[in-house]
Amino acid sequence: MKHINSEHIRLLTFTGVLTALTTVATLVIRIPTPSKGYINLGDTLVNLCAWILGSGYGAFAAGFGSALADLISGYAIYAPATFVIKFLMALVSFEIFHVLEKKFPSLSIRIFSTVVAELIMIVGYALFAGILYGSMEAAWVSIPENAVQGIFGAGASIALYELILKRIPQYRKK
Repeated sequence: MKHINSEHIRLLTFTGVLTALTTVATLVIRIPTPSKGYINLGDTLVNLCAWILGSGYGAFAAGFGSALADLISGYAIYAPATFVIKFLMALVSFEIFHVLEKKFPSLSIRIFSTVVAELIMIVGYALFAGILYGSMEAAWVSIPENAVQGIFGAGASIALYELILKRIPQYRKK
């Protein structure tokens, strides 16, 4: 059996808390959209999960927390796609930041990493809508509303991190 130390317990605890916060942030404000989805605050936590927990645990918390929100809110058909899309968003957001953090200013890299992550979300949900509804029109309809969500999620996650979280001790794993 693997020895569990206090750092591992702390990491698992933060993963659980951020998974729950991602679910809650996704459910708190839900603005329905014409493509049968909704705009929410979840992407704010997707990026924060990545930056706080690192690629593995952060991606899991982002993906599972977002998918759980889909299940709770009656969008179960989206849950598997949401898990994959949000997992990839967090993974890419962290990896971009981790690779470039020593070469460029923190704020610039956070902006760049969130833009790439949000593009993954926009393209991912467009592809899923196209497959789900068998229509490229459905895919195109989802792009503007997902872009709005992405812009808000990117801005809010960067602001929260830069103004609050970077000033407190982090328990991030590389």
